[in-house]
Amino acid sequence: MQRDNHVHVAFVGNPNCGKTTLFNAITGSKLKVANWPGVTVEKYEGTLEYEGYGLKLVDTPGIYSLTSYTIEEKVTRKCVLDDDIEVIVNVVDASCLERNLYLTLQLLELGKPVILALNMMDIVKERGMEIDMHRLPEMLGDIPVVPVSAAKRTGLDILMHAVVHHYEEGPKNDILDYGPAVEEKLALLEERMQSKYPNHSSVRWHAIKLLENDEEVKKDHPLEVESIVDRNYEKDITEKKYEYIEKVIQEVLFYKDRKAASTDRIDKVLTHPVWGVPVFLCIMALVFFLTFFVGDFLKGGLEYALGIISELVRAGMTGLHVADWMISLIVDGIIAGVGGILTFVPNIFILFLALAILEDSGYMARVAYVMDGIMGKVGLSGRAFLPMVLGFGCTVPAIMATRALETEHDRRRTMVITPFMSCSARLPIYVLFSEMFFPQCAMVVAFSMYVIGMVMGILVAMVQHKLEKGKINQSLMIELPEYKRPNARTIRTYVWNKLKDYLTKAGTTIFVASIIIWFILNFGIHGMVSDPAESFGAALGRILVPVLRPAGLGLWQIAVALISGISAKEVVVSSFSVLFGVSNVNSAAGMASIVQNIQHFDPAFGGLNAFCLMLFCLLYVPCVATMATIKKESGSWKFTGGIMLFQIGLAWLVSVLVFQIGSFFI
Repeated sequence: MQRDNHVHVAFVGNPNCGKTTLFNAITGSKLKVANWPGVTVEKYEGTLEYEGYGLKLVDTPGIYSLTSYTIEEKVTRKCVLDDDIEVIVNVVDASCLERNLYLTLQLLELGKPVILALNMMDIVKERGMEIDMHRLPEMLGDIPVVPVSAAKRTGLDILMHAVVHHYEEGPKNDILDYGPAVEEKLALLEERMQSKYPNHSSVRWHAIKLLENDEEVKKDHPLEVESIVDRNYEKDITEKKYEYIEKVIQEVLFYKDRKAASTDRIDKVLTHPVWGVPVFLCIMALVFFLTFFVGDFLKGGLEYALGIISELVRAGMTGLHVADWMISLIVDGIIAGVGGILTFVPNIFILFLALAILEDSGYMARVAYVMDGIMGKVGLSGRAFLPMVLGFGCTVPAIMATRALETEHDRRRTMVITPFMSCSARLPIYVLFSEMFFPQCAMVVAFSMYVIGMVMGILVAMVQHKLEKGKINQSLMIELPEYKRPNARTIRTYVWNKLKDYLTKAGTTIFVASIIIWFILNFGIHGMVSDPAESFGAALGRILVPVLRPAGLGLWQIAVALISGISAKEVVVSSFSVLFGVSNVNSAAGMASIVQNIQHFDPAFGGLNAFCLMLFCLLYVPCVATMATIKKESGSWKFTGGIMLFQIGLAWLVSVLVFQIGSFFI
């Protein structure tokens, strides 16, 4: 019998199980984004009319367990426990069934209808494995088990039909028996829960959590349990769950051993306690080899096209008798600034493509595992290294990824060190200056910036750890997924989204910055100037020259470029295009022209100065978007301002030391 025609449905699953992709495929454009109350984690809601029901769908953050430590776990747990949630869709990565079922067993104990959505069945077939689709639902209490494909949008209608039908039927009975000793205590706890909280919908789950001494449950639902709970039963309960999962896997999953054996063989090398870190560095070195050599080969066409466009625009505007200042703004300001950045698209494309392949293959989880020992020595777990790895792409999502850490203290510490990872926006700076001043070993010099960034982040964390008198942090507990062939659709989507963000930035932030820089370089207190040395930009830069000179950066043009780089790091490159009037900064002629111009003002400016400039760009304050994200995630202007001052001071100190010491040998 139908109870209500409005049903609240929560989508719950492990990270990277395809849950959000499935949620988006079902909700389509009817999507609303907000924040969960009291936290910065985004909340996605969608609505759907199906078989006479109005379905309100909620996408929860990915979690491995309902034992809450991280922000995501707390948010998801609070959501599924809410009486408003009437049906749970547990999205499971079918290719990693064993890892996903632990959460499934916990959800079944909530006393709410659960539908198992088996995603990524195509990967199961690719690996030569089979799942018994009749036995699996039987062993999970006859709950609906629906094969779906979020990427191919198959099985969605059947899944929604199961949601409605299972809502009408109500929850199934409990399937897991924890043995006489534990079950006896659970029965007593359930009886007390029902007596004190008669309308409670998740009595058994709460009784289990009371046996596990869960602090939040004890706080939210006070109950006299001392006469029943004589110790912490969490280990006993966890072991029973995994025993049952092993039994399920043995009965429903076939031909898994071959793939597991292959994964184990690869992991003997990639996660080796000695060779794991060198292998990671070699893999990253290969990534940057491809970024330089393949990227540089591809960008030649863009450089040529940019040169032609600049000349055509200049000739066309001259033919139309456009004012000289307008020609200069369009050609020397906008085209030089934005176009110079666009020529780096091939390098950025190769970098994102390589990172996407590493992530989708399952290797990045191994990186966190390998780095756990090093991170442990500085008071952080290997989990903190995941935001740092994300920082190679963009620091904004990397800062947001610190939500996966267990405490606010660990999140803030990781926010401090993550900006030291070289994001893609810094890559154009490294490519330009390493090729200008280190043509024989440009790739090695650029790669050294990535290594220095990682080392600097770890050193800063170590100092923090010592100042906190060695506060011990928990070690990383992570289940490593099996290796898989990267999915072309997933990689294409990831790379396109990243390139789109880069191109959007070129069309907005860098576009505006290029115009502003042109204006401050072409206008002074007496109006428009022909010599940039008399401009507002020069006056501003000269104020900072005495500060930057000890670091080998004593040109006002460099000071202006560094200030502009706070808007977005790519703007440092576009600033040099505008500052020195070079329309195609990334071409051989353009780079030679910049070197000539720099050495005209400072004949001693050479490789050491360029290296210190790259160091300063690596270490000084990140872009405005990153600082805004740090403020949003930390909720503190004081903390955000402290990071800004710390990074500027550290960048200056390191650059000065390298330049002063290097000057003795060069």
